[in-house]
Amino acid sequence: MYVKLCGLRTPADVAAAADAGADAVGLVLSASVRQVDPATARRLVREAPPHVLTIGVFRGVAAADVRRLVEESGVGAAQLHGDYPRAAFDELAAAGVPLVRAVTLTADTDVRVGAYGERMLLLDSPEAGSGHRWDLSALDGARPDGHWLLAGGLGVDDVAEAVVRARPWGVDVSSGIEASRGVKDHGLMREFVAAARSA
Repeated sequence: MYVKLCGLRTPADVAAAADAGADAVGLVLSASVRQVDPATARRLVREAPPHVLTIGVFRGVAAADVRRLVEESGVGAAQLHGDYPRAAFDELAAAGVPLVRAVTLTADTDVRVGAYGERMLLLDSPEAGSGHRWDLSALDGARPDGHWLLAGGLGVDDVAEAVVRARPWGVDVSSGIEASRGVKDHGLMREFVAAARSA
């Protein structure tokens, strides 16, 4: 079970994620209570061990600015969250940026992993980062194959059940591992990774 811990903001967060066994960490580089600036992101990238993928998370940021921020921060991949057009993915892929496509599941969502050139697909709640769970029964007729992550309202108490229900390749969490909004709880981070992998 691939586990991504998102919205990390401090070196201690990154160290705790690595110690917990996370496969990837998300660094938010667009407007959010969890946002870090490129210089901070670069410091956090340096703190991450080589086996932990650092992913810059972007929402509402133009592709050219995403590319610049990826270069400034040194993150290993870019997560485009929301209604990004295929052209944005094409532009960044041409620049050699590994991509994660993060979307809400609707009747029109293309759930084929790689449909936009992305390495991973992330299916999230309509209110990203809110901690609100979405109706997993929607996956019954639209379950992706391959490297896709389930996100949205996951926490220590329900991630194992969600994994059994949705059968994702991986999971992503942000608010579900926080002591308060934007502040990570390192104990919850460890518990979440263990719970996700117990399913």
